[in-house]
This record gives sequence, C-alpha cells and structure tokens, in this order.
Amino acid sequence: MTTFTDHTLTEIRRDLHRHPEEGWKEFRTTALVAEELDERGFELWLGAEAVNVEERLGVPSDDEIAAARERARREGAPEEYLDWMGDVTGLVAKKRYGDGPTVGVRVDVDALARPEASDDDHRPAREGFASTHPSEMHACGHDGHTAIGIGVARAFDEEGFDGTLKLFFQPAEEGGRGGKPMSETEHLDDVDALVALHLGLGEETGTVVGGYDRPLSNAKVDVTFEGEPAHAGGAPNEGRNALQALGTALQNLYAIPRHSEGKTRINVGQVHADNAQNVICEEARMRVEVRGEDADLNDYMMDRAERVVESAAEMHDVGYETSLYGMTTTFENDESVVQTVMRAAETVDGVDHVCGRSPFGGSEDASFLVRRVQENGGVASYVGIGASNPAGHHTAYFDIDEDALDIGVGVVTETVRRLAAGT
Repeated sequence: MTTFTDHTLTEIRRDLHRHPEEGWKEFRTTALVAEELDERGFELWLGAEAVNVEERLGVPSDDEIAAARERARREGAPEEYLDWMGDVTGLVAKKRYGDGPTVGVRVDVDALARPEASDDDHRPAREGFASTHPSEMHACGHDGHTAIGIGVARAFDEEGFDGTLKLFFQPAEEGGRGGKPMSETEHLDDVDALVALHLGLGEETGTVVGGYDRPLSNAKVDVTFEGEPAHAGGAPNEGRNALQALGTALQNLYAIPRHSEGKTRINVGQVHADNAQNVICEEARMRVEVRGEDADLNDYMMDRAERVVESAAEMHDVGYETSLYGMTTTFENDESVVQTVMRAAETVDGVDHVCGRSPFGGSEDASFLVRRVQENGGVASYVGIGASNPAGHHTAYFDIDEDALDIGVGVVTETVRRLAAGT
C-alpha cells in the first residue's frame, strides 16, 4: 500500500504525476490524500458526501469507473478510503484550529486524457516520473495543486491559526464537470473566505497573481447524429447519412456570428464515425464547446449552436441527440482578498514579483465555488502561482518548476492567516 506520510511535496507531486487519473476516476489520488488528512485529525467527507451526485457532468461509464477503482487498488490506494468513496470521487476536509472564521482552499486533482512525451527533452521522462498510464497525463499542474493542498494542511498542523480550515480537493475540473456538483453541497455554506489557485499559466516561478479575473463562461456539449445505413455502392439512396449532417453542422458552427458585446468562442474538439468506407454512415458524434465573456453571451452561443445542429439534422433527414458534458461560469475576485494575497506573498521566500488582478483567458470551474461563497456573503479570489512551465498547458511536454510548490504553500497559508485575522 502506498502512503504519502513522510514524503516531501516534490515526492508527492512526482508520485501523482506517475499515476494520473482523469476526471471522476481520481480514486488513488483522493484515497491517498484522505489517508494523510485523516491521520492529521481532519473531519472528512468522501465521494457522495463531498459532491452532489445528481449534478455531476461528463461521468464515465460504469465499466470505466470500475476499471479505474481496480487500477487504484493495484497501484496502492488505501482500501479503507476506496471503500468509503464507493464509485464517486471528491474530498472535503475540515479542521478547527481556533475561534475565528472558516477559510476554504480549493485545489483540483484530475489529469487530462492525453499521452505524455517520452523523450529525454521532457524532464519527467528523463528523470523517471512520467505517466505510467499511456492515455492520461498531468498536463495542467493539478498534481502540483494537490501537493500544495497537502502542504497547507501540514503547515497549519505545525503552527495553527485562529480559525477553521476547509480543504476542497475537487475532481473533474477538466471539461468543467466537478465544480458545479461540489458547489451544490452544504460544504460551502459556512465558508467566510475562499482561495482557489493555479500553478503556471505562463508566469515565471516567483511571480504571484493576486487574482485571475473573469474567466469565460463555458459549456461543452456532446452531439450524436443518427441516420440509416445502406450500401454506399449498391443502394446509397436507401441510407440517411449521419456523417454528412455532422459535416454540415461542423462548417456552420464556426460560422456563428461573434457577439459585439463581448468575447464569444466556439470549437469542435472531437468528431467520430466508426464506419466502413462502403457504408452510408448511420452514427456520427462530435464534441462541441462554446464560451462567452458572461453567462448571457455563453447562452447566445449555445442557442445558436443548437439551432445549427437541429438544422443540419433536418437537412439530411437524420435524428440527433445532445447532452451537456461540462460547464463553467464566470466571476470577479473580491478586492479585499486580492489585496490580502498580495500582502501575504510579499512575506514569502522565493517570491520576487507580485501583481494584482490579471485577465484569465480560459474557463475554470472553481467559478462555481467562488460564486457560491460570494452569494452567501463571503469573499474569494483565484490566485496564480508562477511555475516557469517549459511548455504550454495541456501539451505533451508540460511540466512545472517544483520550487513553486513551497511558494504556493507559503502564499496560501499566509493568506489564510491574514483572512482569518482580518489583516
């Protein structure tokens, strides 16, 4: 059985990097974190206790979940916490250190569905901690986020603070699938202030961003066109071509006019048609995403995308189905938290550049947790920790400077102390 006890944050990050797990499959990661926090006296909520199961998006099949659980068991996940989770990942941990307010820290734990570079130009491959799972990779730094979350727990166990610490180890950030179900629980109700964080994002190690603002609202939709097969040479007139409908939709989705009132985006990331070349295609699938600077602009893109899909299906006399795979919203950071982060960062060893707000070009499902805290009267910010990543996020050569781990722990713990003390 694997354990993180007595491992450094770098060792933990490298262990997680070797064993990446996609969204809703993070059984090993979650079980190992739960074990360490349990030993430190945290109150734990795991699996269905940590997320609203009915609100989950983009959940893998039962067979995929079962295979992921079994793999986690083979790779040393503690049985007690695997059993506690059941078929659902997610972890919330709470510990009271003093009479002050409750401060939350949110980190994401999932990996991406992509292979990792295996040549010596890539440090994890060169130094022996590249992914052992061929189709999964920590290509966005969530392994480092998880290690920082553990480091924060360790730091407060050594020194404490006047308040209650609540840690959110969120599953399925990629695709915007896990933030909403974690936010729609009672666990956010008592959080007075929340800090979420991200490593890298193009910033050098030693740089701290007090708050990344206004990520784009986002929706990801799976579309299936359903036609009628026929022999492409002998009786093409008897078929109804699902692939032709997909092609029509693909072209017209990109033709949706962008909106004058703010940023709007659309992309088709995947298309599939498992079909012989001499058969009229009976089923074709695509994965589409839209984004907008705010929820209304996102809805604008979504509405028009749905019209394009419906029209393409009608034009080619095929049926279609859509299902929501993931979604995010947007937010603005509270200035009081941004300023607190900046003051905290200036006291942390290794920090040499501190800036306030910065625009966030992508989307982020911490947005749902941030918004929930703010709607309840609390305050929040989404913090950037520079990590000198040598390649872009979500690419095969992504890596982080591990010196950023201790910096991240230092910035977050000092921020939590100051938020609790009102300084």
